[in-house]
Amino acid sequence: MTHWQDKRVFITGCTGFLGSWLTAELAAQGADVIGLVRDHVPQAQLFRSGTNSNITLVYGELSDYSLLDRILAEYEINTIFHLAAQTIVGIANRSPLSTFETNIRGTWQLLEAARHNSTVQSIVVASSEKAYGPSSQLPYNENYPLHGLHPYDVSKSCVDLIAQTYAKTYALPVTITRCSNLYGGGDLNWNRLFPGTIRSVLRGEQPIIRSDGSFKRDYMYVEDAVTAYLTLAERAAEADIRGQAFNFGLGHPATALEVVETIIALSHCPQLKPIILNEVKHEIQDEYLCADKAQQLLGWQPSFTLDGGIVKTMAWYQNFLEQ
Repeated sequence: MTHWQDKRVFITGCTGFLGSWLTAELAAQGADVIGLVRDHVPQAQLFRSGTNSNITLVYGELSDYSLLDRILAEYEINTIFHLAAQTIVGIANRSPLSTFETNIRGTWQLLEAARHNSTVQSIVVASSEKAYGPSSQLPYNENYPLHGLHPYDVSKSCVDLIAQTYAKTYALPVTITRCSNLYGGGDLNWNRLFPGTIRSVLRGEQPIIRSDGSFKRDYMYVEDAVTAYLTLAERAAEADIRGQAFNFGLGHPATALEVVETIIALSHCPQLKPIILNEVKHEIQDEYLCADKAQQLLGWQPSFTLDGGIVKTMAWYQNFLEQ
């Protein structure tokens, strides 16, 4: 028996990168998972792994309030993980309206529906380290103000504040995650640093860095993020946890160039050199988190180093590309 045995869990974004991993773990721990799906993406890890056959799928839009209310009521949901979002910074810059619609409106609609369903005992809302916006003082800690400047960053600042509002005003058992950049198997957005670089290296091709390579980020392996979400959800209703935001990350930032060089060094093609395009705009130069609060209040800490996570990730993509 686990904490999650027979718990009724609703996940938005269950077909996404993190969502697929989180859904699989919850199903493995005996939870009764209901997932909201907008588009059927056969290549998503949720479907490729067969996890979809172990959960209930409801097809619809996050913008459909009546659908959200029906799901929470009819399935008597206990825990909500709100992961659904438009997560690509470049798309947000090109198409801010769809990003605002999904990320901001989708959040308040879900929380409003949760407010009217008494079975809901805990809610975890996915914010981001980008919600902080640029800062001359790093690492970010949870007391820093939220002032995103560009569309995706602003959407996450709003999501974060809306979640805090529902916790403070309505005593809704909401908590917020601010995770560093996630990587791991199952991310098929080849424009991202990890999947794109690993695919190129496994094919013996020069990897491409779209920035100048100096942008500094903290990178966390996806299984550590799953543990963070589960740990937080189990404590969300506690008085000293409810309404709180928590940073989750390694606390060891690396530049994009350092990440690419590490992937190359761990590959079978150590002679490869990256191509640096230096074409990125409207991105924060450096961003990384302090996760001391999560360690002190939740007892959470990451299990994977950057090298250890990369080895597991490369093995996943090697198997994927050989199929």
